[in-house]
Amino acid sequence: MPRAKRGNKRVERRKKILKLAKGYRGTKSKLYRSAKESVERGLKFAYTGRKLKKRDFRSLWIVRIGAGARLNGLNYSQFMHGLKLAGIELDRKVLAELAANSPEAFADLAGQVKGALENGQQQAAA
Repeated sequence: MPRAKRGNKRVERRKKILKLAKGYRGTKSKLYRSAKESVERGLKFAYTGRKLKKRDFRSLWIVRIGAGARLNGLNYSQFMHGLKLAGIELDRKVLAELAANSPEAFADLAGQVKGALENGQQQAAA
């Protein structure tokens, strides 16, 4: 049985790694062993970054909603509680978009929230 040297597969694998390492400085983009370490590390950061992106956007949306709510005399937690009482099921992404780009529509929502909060307080007192 002839000896298999794995020539083409090895070249293809190395080319793939070196292609991913394009743009790295010095040895990390030229030599396979260094490039492999850097690429693996970079892919790990990319994976983590995709998870962190979701967290970052949610916190941005919360900040924008809070700012819009404060302009209408409420804080973030009161606003979100009032939305639930009013039966308005908009997610934070849409609410943040309204707060940032159409304040008049957000003010209408805040008015509905205030009404729902007042009704909730009256029912609690009775």
